[in-house]
Amino acid sequence: MSSVFVWETSGVLLLIWIGLMLLILLVNGWTDAPNAIAGVVVARVLTFQKAVLLAAFCNLLGVLWGALGHPSVAETVFSLAKLSGEPRQVTLALCGVLTAVIIWSGAAWVWGIPTSESHGLLAALSGAALALGNEMTRLQWLAWGKVLVGLLLSSVLGFWAGNKGAHWVCRWKKSPRFLAKAQIAGAAGSAWFHGAQDGQKFLGIFMYGLTLGQGGGEIPLWMVLLCAAGMALGTGMGGKRIIDTIGRDMVQLTPKDGFTADVAGIGCLGLATWLGLPVSTTHTRTAAILGVGAASGRGVNWSIARSIVWAWLLTFPGCMALAYGCTKLFCAWF
Repeated sequence: MSSVFVWETSGVLLLIWIGLMLLILLVNGWTDAPNAIAGVVVARVLTFQKAVLLAAFCNLLGVLWGALGHPSVAETVFSLAKLSGEPRQVTLALCGVLTAVIIWSGAAWVWGIPTSESHGLLAALSGAALALGNEMTRLQWLAWGKVLVGLLLSSVLGFWAGNKGAHWVCRWKKSPRFLAKAQIAGAAGSAWFHGAQDGQKFLGIFMYGLTLGQGGGEIPLWMVLLCAAGMALGTGMGGKRIIDTIGRDMVQLTPKDGFTADVAGIGCLGLATWLGLPVSTTHTRTAAILGVGAASGRGVNWSIARSIVWAWLLTFPGCMALAYGCTKLFCAWF
């Protein structure tokens, strides 16, 4: 089945689907992309506005690099669940997926908790597939295995890398100017891999809709640019709250801490992207920051950390249930 989305779907439903896609890109900017620039903003190396511009540019490069050179993450999204049925049903199911993630992420942003649209999308896609057929066979367990391996990698390896890196970096005798430049490079690299990971997932959902659940196909350049622009705009609109939560309230980041968390996160994200594992940049970055905080001796606000972990754990069943309900509701209404 080729790209028949526009021809077999009503104009109103098409506009709703596009509108939801644009909205979820903004929500990702609110709740996910700020993780990449938290350290450089908290340390006052860059102003929030300049950090957003840096994140926007590097997000764009990361999305391009991921989409054109390492599309395996997007391919995992394609193969995660089967949305089969009439074109209108598939489109409504995708609207249910996006609506569920927007509701979940919006609620998390209100509470200032960094959540993962990546895992929200994957869980919601499975929930919508079940809503269309009520069959567990619609779920592709091999692809879900990659998701679970990625979850373990992002959490455990991120914490370990941040913790070990902090012990090494604390012995540095570098000038503040060198540290500032290192932090800018670290923030740029973090934003790059945020685009490479999260950008691919959103592009995967785009292509899933354009091919009515078949996946695959060449991703057009305008879609890549739209994805990067949407994430950057969302970061500028609401990213400060998340930055305050992870960079000030949960752990008090110093310039060395911020750089260490950046390097640890970049290493984990780069490895996951190379292996084709869809991981959460939120999980990876937050785990790295927790590892740095635990090693620094300045302490971690574990109450905030626990609330973040609970949000992570509840994302899978929460978004799956929301997508299941939204899909059932949309199919009954339209």
